[in-house]
Amino acid sequence: MSKHLVIVESPAKAKTIKKYLGSDYEVLASYGHVRDLIPKGGAVDPDHGFRMDYRVIERNEKHVEAIAKALKKADTLVLATDPDREGEAISWHLHELLNERGLLEGKKAERVVFYEITKGAVREAIAKPRHLSNDLINAQQARRALDYLVGFNLSPLLWKKIKRGLSAGRVQSPALRMIVERELEIEAFVQREYWTLDAAALKDTQAFTAKLQIYQGNKLDQFDINNETLAQSARDTLIAAAAGSLRVAKLEKKDRKRHPAPPFTTSTLQQEASRKLGFSASRTMRVAQQLYEGVDLGGGPIGLITYMRTDSLSLANDAVSELRDLIAKRFGNAKLPESARHYKTKSKNAQEAHEAIRPTSAMRLPDEIKTYLSPEQYRLYDLIWKRTVACQMIHATLDTVGADLHAGDAKHVFRATGSTVKDPGFMAVYREDLDDAKVENDERMLPELTEGETIQLQDVLTHQHFTEPPPRYTEASLVKALEEHGIGRPSTYASIISTLLQREYAELESRRFTPTEIGRIVNSFLTQHFTRYVDYDFTARLEDELDEISRGEKDWIPVLEGFWKDFHDQVKDKETSVSRAEAVQSRELGIDPDSGKPVSVRMGRYGPLVQIGTKDDEEKPRFASLQPGQKMDSLDLEQALALFTLPRDLGETPDGEPVSTNIGRFGPYVKFGKRYASLGADDDPYTIELPRALELIEEKKQLDAQRFIKSFEAEGIQVLNGRYGPYITDGSKNARIPKDQDPAELNLETCQELLAAAPQRRGRGKTATKPRAKKSAARSAGKSS
Repeated sequence: MSKHLVIVESPAKAKTIKKYLGSDYEVLASYGHVRDLIPKGGAVDPDHGFRMDYRVIERNEKHVEAIAKALKKADTLVLATDPDREGEAISWHLHELLNERGLLEGKKAERVVFYEITKGAVREAIAKPRHLSNDLINAQQARRALDYLVGFNLSPLLWKKIKRGLSAGRVQSPALRMIVERELEIEAFVQREYWTLDAAALKDTQAFTAKLQIYQGNKLDQFDINNETLAQSARDTLIAAAAGSLRVAKLEKKDRKRHPAPPFTTSTLQQEASRKLGFSASRTMRVAQQLYEGVDLGGGPIGLITYMRTDSLSLANDAVSELRDLIAKRFGNAKLPESARHYKTKSKNAQEAHEAIRPTSAMRLPDEIKTYLSPEQYRLYDLIWKRTVACQMIHATLDTVGADLHAGDAKHVFRATGSTVKDPGFMAVYREDLDDAKVENDERMLPELTEGETIQLQDVLTHQHFTEPPPRYTEASLVKALEEHGIGRPSTYASIISTLLQREYAELESRRFTPTEIGRIVNSFLTQHFTRYVDYDFTARLEDELDEISRGEKDWIPVLEGFWKDFHDQVKDKETSVSRAEAVQSRELGIDPDSGKPVSVRMGRYGPLVQIGTKDDEEKPRFASLQPGQKMDSLDLEQALALFTLPRDLGETPDGEPVSTNIGRFGPYVKFGKRYASLGADDDPYTIELPRALELIEEKKQLDAQRFIKSFEAEGIQVLNGRYGPYITDGSKNARIPKDQDPAELNLETCQELLAAAPQRRGRGKTATKPRAKKSAARSAGKSS
C-alpha cells in the first residue's frame, strides 16, 4: 500500500517522477484536464454569480476512475500538476471530483509544483507542499468563463448572419484582426522607386565601397533621387567633382560592444525555434514538453529543461553558478564577465513560473546526449542550451571604422564603414541574429586609411530600388506582436495560432499567414459591430485583470460582471439590427447580359459564391461557387459569369453515353453516364474538349477494370480490389474477405453473410461504434472552496 498518491498531467512525467520518489509513492497521470464546462448553453450562469456547470471529460473518465481507486489505498493525495493557472485548475477540478465522492475523508491533500523534473528538485518540492491557490484557480475559472461566454454568444450570431459552423474567440479574434490588417496594408501599398549611389574605391590593391550621404550640400533622404535620370545626373556630377580621387576627410575608430540576448521565455523560444529550426509554435511546445517531462539518458528518464511556459527571465543562483563554472572550463575565464548577468522580467505576472527556460544542468552538453534524443529533441535542446550558456558570457567586441570621403569638397560626401570581430565573446556560442547580412556587416573590412590622404575612385555605381510592402506575419512575428500588445499568455500562443488555422480563418503560405475569405468577413463583422472586443488595448487590459485576480488583487466575479452586461446587450442588439447582406459583404458586379439581372458576389452558407438575380425575383436566383484561388474582393463580372458556364456538355462516348465537365467537391471532373473521371493537373474544365475527355474516360475505365473482381448486379453487390486488399461492398457497407477465401470464387450467399456481419459505415472512413452511457454531469458552484 502506497502512503502517498502523486498526480501529474502526463504518463511520461509520472514515469520520471516515480523513479525519484520510491516505493512509498504511487504516481499517476490525469492526462490533462479531467473536467470541463458542459458543451452547451447555460454552462456559465451570469444570473447566479456566474455559476459554472462542469462534467468529467469523457475520454479521461477511465483515468479519473484509476486515480479514485488508487486513492482508497493512500493516506495522502499530492496534486503535482503543472506550475501555472491551468495546472492549478486541473488539480482543483480533480480535488473537487474526489471530494464529491467522499474519497478525501480522513486523508491529507497537498499541492506541490515542479519547475524542473530532476531528483533534487522533485524531492525538494515534495518536502514543501502548500494548499491549492484560490487566486490562481479563480483566475483560470474567470478566463474559461470569459472564453465560454464570448464563444457561446458570438458564434450563433455568426451562424445566423454569415455561415453555419463559424466561431469567435476572445483572444483569437484580435489575432485574426492583426493578420487581416496586415493584409490590407499590403493591398493598399503603393510601390515607390528610389536610387542609391556608391563609390567604388581602391586603396593600394584593396577595393571597397562607400555610400553617398551628402549631395550638393544636402543630406540625402530616401526619395531625393527617385528616377534613373536624376541618378545618372548625380553620377556625372560626382565623377566630375572627384576627378578620379576621393579625400579621406574624417576617420572614426572605436570599439563597439554587443551583449547577449537574455535566456528564453515561452515567446522568445517559439520565435527563435521558428526562425532557426522552422518549428511551428505547437511543435516547439510539444518537443519542449518532452524535454521537460523527462528523457531516458541510459539510467532512466530525467527532465532536461525547466518548465517551458513562463514570462520570467530570471535564473536560479545555483544554475548561474553552474553556467559560470562551465564557461570557465570550456571557454576560459576570459569569457566570463566579472559578475553574473541578471535579466529583469518585463511582465508583472511572469506566468507564476520563477525561472526562464534553461537546461536543468548545463553540464549535459547537447552533443554528449544526442544519441538519446530524437532529432527534433536534440535541435531544440541544443538551441536552449546555447542561448542559456551565451547569456552568462562576456559581451562581443567589434572594431568599427567609419570614414567620410569627399568628392572634390564637402558638398559631396560618401560614407564607408567596416568592422571586424575583435573578441567574439558570447558569439562563439550563440547569436540571436543568424542573418547573413548582419554577419557580413560584422565582418566587412576596410583598408588602412589615414585622414587627409587621397584614394582612387574607380567608378560611381547607381542602384535602383523599390519600396516593399510590410511582410505578412510568420508564426514568430505573430507571437512577438501578440506579446507586445499584451494579448494572450505563454500557455495560449500556440493554441491561438492552431485555432486560426483549424477554423480556416487564415492559411500558412510559405510559412506566412494569409487571411482566408471567411477570415476577412468574420474580422470585418467583428471589428465593425464588436469593435471594443477585438480592440488590442481592451483585450490586453482584460488579460491584466486576469493577472490581478491570480495575484489576489481583484475578485473574479466583478471582473466578469464588468464584461458581461455590455457584451450581452450588444449581442442582442446586433441580432436584430444587422442585416445578413451587410454581414456577408455582398458586392454587386454588374448586370448579366442574358437575363438582365444583377450579378453579385457574397459569402454563402457553404462558402463564397456568385449570385444572378435576387430573392425578390419571380424566378429563384442562380448560384455558382467561387473556385480555388478566386477572391471575393477581386472577382470581376467576366470571371463571375464564367462560373455559370459549367457544367459543359462535350458530346458522347463511342457507346453513346453523354459526356460533360464540371467542378465538384473534390475538384474538376468529366462525367460519362453515371460515372466520373478526375481531370488532370493541366486540364481546365472551361476549355477541355471531347477528345481529351475521352482519354481520361478510357484511363478511368482501365483503372476500374483492375479494381473490379466480380459483381452481383441484381443485388447491387460488388467484389473489388481496394487500397488494403479485396473487399465486398453494397454501397452502404463494406466487408472484409477472410484470408482463406478466394475473392473471385465468392458466391452471392457468402457475400450477403459477410455484409450482414460488417459494421455500418458512418461518415467517410469511419464505422459506427456503440454509444457509451454518459455519466451525470458533475455540477460545481463557480467559486472555489
